[in-house]
Amino acid sequence: MGKKLTLLVLRLLMNLLLICWISLWIIKPTTLWIQSWRQAEDTFKHTFFGYYGLSFAVFTFPPIALSIIGLIYFSLLPQHHRLTRSGGRSAAITVSRPAIINSFIGIVSCFEIIAVILFLVFLAWTFYVRVNNDLKKLMPLKTMNLDLWQLKYFRVATRFGLLAEACLSLLLFPVLRGLSMFRLLNIQFAASVKYHVWLGTGLVFFSLVHGGSTLFIWSISHHIEEEIWKWQKTGRVYVAGVISLVTGFLMWITSLPQIRRKRFETFYYTHHLYIVFLVSFLFHAGDRHFYWILPGAFLFGLDKTLRIVQSRSESCVLSARLYSCKTVELVLPKDPRLNYAPSSFIFVNIPSMSQFQWHPFSITSSSSVDKHTMSVMMKCEGKWTDSVYKKLEEASVSDTNINNITIRVEGPYGPTSVDFLRYDTLFLVAGGIGITPFLSILQELACENRLKSPKSVQLVFSVRTFQDINMLVPVSHILFHSIHNLNLKVKVFVTQDKKHSSGPTTLKEYLAQSQVQTIHIGTDKDFSRFQILGHESFRRLATLVILTVLTFLGVLISLSHFFIPNEHKKHSNSMKLAASGELTTGKEKVPSWVPDLVIIVSYVIAMTIGGLAAIILQWRRLHRETLRMTKEEVNPQGRNFTELTPIVPIEEHGIHIGERPKFKEILSEFEMGLRGWSSIGVLVCGPESMKEDVASICRQRFQCFGVDDSRTIHNKVNLNFHSLNFSL
Repeated sequence: MGKKLTLLVLRLLMNLLLICWISLWIIKPTTLWIQSWRQAEDTFKHTFFGYYGLSFAVFTFPPIALSIIGLIYFSLLPQHHRLTRSGGRSAAITVSRPAIINSFIGIVSCFEIIAVILFLVFLAWTFYVRVNNDLKKLMPLKTMNLDLWQLKYFRVATRFGLLAEACLSLLLFPVLRGLSMFRLLNIQFAASVKYHVWLGTGLVFFSLVHGGSTLFIWSISHHIEEEIWKWQKTGRVYVAGVISLVTGFLMWITSLPQIRRKRFETFYYTHHLYIVFLVSFLFHAGDRHFYWILPGAFLFGLDKTLRIVQSRSESCVLSARLYSCKTVELVLPKDPRLNYAPSSFIFVNIPSMSQFQWHPFSITSSSSVDKHTMSVMMKCEGKWTDSVYKKLEEASVSDTNINNITIRVEGPYGPTSVDFLRYDTLFLVAGGIGITPFLSILQELACENRLKSPKSVQLVFSVRTFQDINMLVPVSHILFHSIHNLNLKVKVFVTQDKKHSSGPTTLKEYLAQSQVQTIHIGTDKDFSRFQILGHESFRRLATLVILTVLTFLGVLISLSHFFIPNEHKKHSNSMKLAASGELTTGKEKVPSWVPDLVIIVSYVIAMTIGGLAAIILQWRRLHRETLRMTKEEVNPQGRNFTELTPIVPIEEHGIHIGERPKFKEILSEFEMGLRGWSSIGVLVCGPESMKEDVASICRQRFQCFGVDDSRTIHNKVNLNFHSLNFSL
């Protein structure tokens, strides 16, 4: 009872913080807020905290506090496999139902449409209020001879910069991994990345209008050479704005799908210009504007630091399996206490292939079944994955033992709960290597001692060739053995190959003839030294965030008092100088770049302290918490996911050759076998065209945010669409 009350209080507190932070953004452009804020700054600049401490507390701290409370909230939740008894009719209303299906923008849910509309309304409100106030107080600039229309256009262009600032303030939240706040909405990292793309596009658009229009006005007023290349001592630093605009546009161009998919390294390395972009923005906009941007930049910097610390730990590959469809399965050692939800993924780096390339792969094993190992499967179609396959293939052909394959792992990342277990039935659709998250889900379903799990599961697996069917080998023992209280049916569609007259005819025969080579890595080292520990616990992450915040705030206030004298100190000094007769009339104003530099130094010191604390925690985990593992415990021989044993089929699964799946017919047939009202979880992982086809079927059934009427016959099922990312 006490724990439930604590969780309730934390939820209320998080909602309150979110509402307060959003309210600040709404009232920020109003005259009332501007006047009140100036009075507050005048009051606090005479205190120990100064205006910078006030700005941090009001603008920066609420989102960071929301992240801290969220981490504490997750630390108090039960383990991911302890599911509350939800589902059924309670899932009738869902925010995951697709509303817009378009090949350009993808699949957009009802919830996302409402969020985008509210954000656009906020931008319109901000723009209108700011421009309206500017036009009422329009005063000609002494340094620029402009016509009235030019002056109005210049003011409007300036306010487009505020819209870019609003996009930038939210830009980094969707790409947080370990510190992601989207988990509070049950949105995974792989799904939230598209919000980063949307915000980035808006940021570039508003920045181009802002920068391009400003340069246009300068060019017609003949001030462009005077303003753009000099580093202003006070006010805006325009050359920094140009650098920020160029780097932001370059990052956006190289992130377009046409470039990112063909030249991933160009996209990856160009995106590291975000450091130049943020620093340039700080010098251009000033410290007062940057405090709105700081929450995302602060959490992203700490998240990146923690990921770097985790990824420095080296692990090893225990064994590898080569499939005839040019697919590799790697088995890695893990801490038995590391639990993760199905559909989780990890980032993998193999130093012998590349020191800098990190690639995401879905985990195919289940932590409920495999306590000591973790498996990932990769389709070898790119340059990096093809190198991995060739190295293992050469070892299998030459019969030479590979002494060791060093590997670095970041993650795992995934949902905090076994969300799919709340549904009465599951309809799984996979295309090619998109089967990998479902391999983990099927193993989780086969695990005993579940409080609640679906009673019926339909898997539709579409592949190009017969060899691709081999990817079902890790779950072959599940497909053809009876699972308690679970009805599992599989339909396999081979779209490009033709049936051979003398070849196998059933799925069991295809899997029995699968060509799979197992390669054991010849290492006699202590496997406990190479266990994948995963990221820190939520409680420790919250502690690290608190430590880093306090460090940043302490250094910020200390450096500001030293380099930015406040008014109280200046007034005292002037009184002393006046009494001694040494007071001069000229006053030296602190350059605007000094507070900006103070923020940068404070940020770097805080991230360094946070990183050192993370290194200490990781060292303690490696030397005090790891459980010693023997070779027999981690040896994949004899385990379910490595060897296919003779089995007797319970029910023959369907295999269709030379045709594509007709999802509408398959789903209707599946629904016919259901009794009474049922909540169906529709999970899709595959090419975008496949996701769009299935999403269209789900969209035809219900209206956006509609409530199902279970009294009607045609609404006896509730379809809940979920898209699992095929690639990040």
